[in-house]
Amino acid sequence: MEKRALSQDDVDSIWAINEEGLPGTGQVSKQEISNLLALSVLALGVFQQSQLLGFVICLSPGKNYSSPNYAWFNKNFESFIYVDRIAVCKSHRNQGIGSSLYEMVASYAEKMEIPVAAEVNLEPPNPGSMRFHHRFEFETVGTLHHKDKSVSMLIRN
Repeated sequence: MEKRALSQDDVDSIWAINEEGLPGTGQVSKQEISNLLALSVLALGVFQQSQLLGFVICLSPGKNYSSPNYAWFNKNFESFIYVDRIAVCKSHRNQGIGSSLYEMVASYAEKMEIPVAAEVNLEPPNPGSMRFHHRFEFETVGTLHHKDKSVSMLIRN
């Protein structure tokens, strides 16, 4: 498996994997994926030959991005790397790909001396994602309620 930076050429594959992860990943259009890549400070994928198996897209503070979850971290923290989305295609889950991606994010954050920010759905519940984040030593620092869902706001120092 190869790990490399994502590019605009990967948008279709990112979007397809994101769709497989709904509702946990949050539904977005291909154009929104393209825009996220343009805003990202870190966007990595795990590939087998040329097939994308999983990805992570992260933002630094202060970007022009309308996510209320991202806005919450901007309001409450000066510096961080925000994991906007991480997903692994269904056929390759539970093979360490998500962990490998998070290890790269954690390494970047440690190098930059900043915390990693993320959120996990509480409603609808996403217990698998919550277990995954707790394994990576994330701590709950808040809860944000939306019209049709609630999320647990997480930080890894």
